[in-house]
Amino acid sequence: MNAHTQQIQPPPPISTLPAVHFVDPYLLNPTNPITVNVIGAGGTGSHVMTVLGALEEALRAWGHPGLQVTAFDDDEITVSNMGRQAFFRSEIGQNKAVAIVTRINRHIGTRWQASKLRWKKTNKEALRGAVRANLTISCVDRPETRFDIETLLGRPGGGHGPDNPLYWIDFGNSRYTGQVLLSTRRDIKQPPLEGYHGVGYLPSVTRQYEDLLYAATDSDEPSCSMLEALNRQSLFINRSLASVGGMLLENLFRQSILDSKGFFLNLSDGVMRPIPIG
Repeated sequence: MNAHTQQIQPPPPISTLPAVHFVDPYLLNPTNPITVNVIGAGGTGSHVMTVLGALEEALRAWGHPGLQVTAFDDDEITVSNMGRQAFFRSEIGQNKAVAIVTRINRHIGTRWQASKLRWKKTNKEALRGAVRANLTISCVDRPETRFDIETLLGRPGGGHGPDNPLYWIDFGNSRYTGQVLLSTRRDIKQPPLEGYHGVGYLPSVTRQYEDLLYAATDSDEPSCSMLEALNRQSLFINRSLASVGGMLLENLFRQSILDSKGFFLNLSDGVMRPIPIG
C-alpha cells in the first residue's frame, strides 16, 4: 500500500435511522411575536396571508405571542385578479399588499405592515432590516426572483429574538400542480434523540432545485382579462397550495419534530405527496 492510498478516508456511514428535523425552540416558545416576511401578495401570496390570519387567531388561543407579518408587493389589483386571487372588486386599483394587510388588521386587530418594495438585489440597502425576520415566505413567479431572495437573505450571522433568521418557505405552482418547501437559513442545532437522525440544515429551493429553476420558462407577465388568467392557471391551485402550506406552518409552530419539509400537490390527479427530510 503506497502513501497516497493510505491518505484516502472511507466515506462517512449513511444513517439508517428515520431522518427528522427538530424545530428551532424559539418558534415553539418565543418571547416576542414571530417576525414573518411574505414576498408576493398575489396569486398564492394573497391566500397565504389569509392562512396566516387564521394561524394568528389559533396561536393566540394556544397562548403563543403570535405573528408580526410584513407583506411585500409592488403590484396593483386588477379585474384579471378576481376569482383566483383573494381580492374583491371593491379593492381594484389598490396595492395588493396594502389591501390584504388592511383587511386582516381590521378583522382580527393585528398591526401587520405592507410594503411596495420589490425584493431585488438593487434594493439591498432598503431591505437591510427586513432580511432579519425569523421566517421568510416567498410566493413569486419568476425563478430569478428566488435567486435574488437567496442573495438578499445571505448568510445570517446569528441574532436574537425577532432578529434571528431561521427558516424560508417557498411556494411555487404551475397550472394544476405546485409545491411548498421549507428550508433553514442556517444549521439548526439538533438535540440527540435515540431512534432518529436529526437533520439541522435543509437546503433552499435555489440550492435543491437550482437546475430546474434555471431551466424554467415561467413568466409573471400580467393577464389582460380574468378569463385569460383562469385559462393559464386552475381557479383553485393557489388557494389549495396555500392550505397545504398552512398545514406545514401549523406543524412548524406546534410540533417539535418534522418528518417532512414540504409537499408536492397535483390537483388534476388529486395527489399530495410529502417531501421527506432526508
